[in-house]
Amino acid sequence: MTDTSRPGVRDEEILSLEGVSLWLSGREILHDVAFSLRAGELTGLIGSNGAGKTTIFRVILGLETPSAGKVLFAGHPRQRRSKSIGYVPQSIGLDPDVPLRARDLVALGLDGDRFGIPLPSRSRRQLVDEVLEAVDAQGFADARVGKLSGGELQRTLIAHALIAKPRLLLLDEPLASLDIRSEQEVVGLLAKIAKAHAIAVLISAHEMNPLLPVMDRVVYVASGRAASGPTEEVVREDVLSALYGHHVDVLHVHDRILVVAGKDETHHTELERTRTVVPRGLG
Repeated sequence: MTDTSRPGVRDEEILSLEGVSLWLSGREILHDVAFSLRAGELTGLIGSNGAGKTTIFRVILGLETPSAGKVLFAGHPRQRRSKSIGYVPQSIGLDPDVPLRARDLVALGLDGDRFGIPLPSRSRRQLVDEVLEAVDAQGFADARVGKLSGGELQRTLIAHALIAKPRLLLLDEPLASLDIRSEQEVVGLLAKIAKAHAIAVLISAHEMNPLLPVMDRVVYVASGRAASGPTEEVVREDVLSALYGHHVDVLHVHDRILVVAGKDETHHTELERTRTVVPRGLG
């Protein structure tokens, strides 16, 4: 993985979005989105359904070309196909009876884009074992992927993304459908990986609560616009009100903060509420 001993590696800017806007079918999907990700940091991409999180991921992955602005990877224009970016999708369809073990799925991250069956080798197996150990997945390495629990599958998918030694790791709703314990374990694991290997980690989520203990920065998305920075600088009434384009309440409730955002009813849409709870002291 990344050589963390290299001078300045932990301060390195891995990804930068500069004034990114995107129009599709005559509709503006993203407006002037700007943020950066640094090596060793874990950033939460927070927003409700339809806010623009998935589109931001597609832009980063090169699946959508910005109508304005630019995406830089390590200071250079982002290349569409690059093993320097690892991606963990929100869900994958797996037949419980598919004869594929967890370690086999991880190994596909090395050459799953090539034709033919890779020949087994000691170095290949050693690399798979190292990545499985990094995500604490040795205990179920030989289990069929269709039989894994939600938390075990997430660890396997993370290992699959890590084996190509990326500098940036994107995870699309990795905590969805996990129980609280698995949620905490996966979040702790990702924070450990980010810092141990100087990888920039970006996690999309509806809810920031599970990420708060380890999140270095937040990119809060609403209606295709984004505010980014340390959590205490972003999760504030003035910042979020400007982001949503109307007043947003940030309420203290039992040592927590409740963020309540509502769409302008003059748009003739049903009132939408987005609630995010964060500990007192971050507002």
